[in-house]
Amino acid sequence: MKPNRFIKPLIFGLLAAAAVAVSIHFYLQPRAGLPAGIVDGNGRLEATEVDVASKLAGRLRELLPREGDRVEAGAVVGRLDADELQAQLRAALAQVEQARQALAQSQAGVRKSRSDVSLAGKTLQRSEELVGRGFISRNKLDSDVTGMEGARAGMAQAQGKVGEAEAAVLAAQARVEALQATLADSELKAPVGGRVLYRLAEPGEVLAAGGKALTLVDLDDMFMSIYLSTEIAGRVALGAEARIVLDALPGQPIPASVTFVAPQAQFTPREVETRSEREKLMFRVKLRADPAWLAAHRDLAKGGMPGVGYVRLDPGVVWPAALQPTAE
Repeated sequence: MKPNRFIKPLIFGLLAAAAVAVSIHFYLQPRAGLPAGIVDGNGRLEATEVDVASKLAGRLRELLPREGDRVEAGAVVGRLDADELQAQLRAALAQVEQARQALAQSQAGVRKSRSDVSLAGKTLQRSEELVGRGFISRNKLDSDVTGMEGARAGMAQAQGKVGEAEAAVLAAQARVEALQATLADSELKAPVGGRVLYRLAEPGEVLAAGGKALTLVDLDDMFMSIYLSTEIAGRVALGAEARIVLDALPGQPIPASVTFVAPQAQFTPREVETRSEREKLMFRVKLRADPAWLAAHRDLAKGGMPGVGYVRLDPGVVWPAALQPTAE
């Protein structure tokens, strides 16, 4: 009688192994009605999420959109308190004007020094002629030579001041440009067009540099990840044509393409597959929905919707009628 204790567990173990094998066998088979060159997998539609963050630290003055609102790429969605920056910009603009006036004075000094050099040159020339005739002493000539050298030195000094004044103008202008750029960063702009998923801050709050104010969902960049076995994933090519059919939109096949095939096998997530299917290592395949279709059917497909993704392994296989996108 004792051997019976081992027979029953052995039988149950064999039955369980057979059930797992049958489950995997049917999972690897094409879904009913699919041609042999098309495979499918379960998944959820996902959308790329982008944060709108502050580049500067400061107090949030206003945040315009609410959760659910749609914003366009580049639109100003919020502003930081920038009174201090505006005051600094006004002071920098005044410094530019002062530097330009100093430059004008330096340039006038150069013109005067040139006149002095010209006058000293003429005086020296007359003195040389008069000394040669004996009308003036040699001391007067030496004095005029010194005067000429002084005039030339004055002109060189004036030209140097012009260079310094020009550099001061450039520095002041650079300061203005830097403040203008910083002031522009006080405006929070949407990096992509999309819908506001989360409003993470409110006016009056102080944001640190890099602080998040909004989270946007890019409705033009949606995808679904499905999991395929090793023997099937090895036949999937990047760019292969695909379809996404959501449970909530069974009559609206979404055209898609394969944009990623995982280089390493992994377990399928609990939300997508059954326990028996998770026991086999699978490869993640990413299907990106056609942006043109998403733009033409705005807000029809939403992130989080479950559905089925289909991949065409053989380009020569014709899509079934149920997977042909409807023309609208």
